[in-house]
Amino acid sequence: MKLRPLHDRVIIKRLDSERKTASGIVIPDAAAEKPDQGEILAVGNGKVGDDGKVRPLGVKVGDKVLFGKYSGQTVKVDGDELLVMREEDIMAVVEG
Repeated sequence: MKLRPLHDRVIIKRLDSERKTASGIVIPDAAAEKPDQGEILAVGNGKVGDDGKVRPLGVKVGDKVLFGKYSGQTVKVDGDELLVMREEDIMAVVEG
């Protein structure tokens, strides 16, 4: 199934978090916190301003981004857990 987000929304797949501590202790899935970093899979056309013009998004497919722990709406598509959120909920693009 393909998703095409509307307006200023993006679809993000969370990046896997490290399952070991620095000392080598393995953290079980139930105790692990969800990471607040992900990769953008799809972007909408942009936000429609008060003047009716569409402002394109500042992020693109493939960008790795940081977002708040409780940001976005979780959806399951073909067994994958994805997030749908507005561009304004993204805090930063990870470069390098």
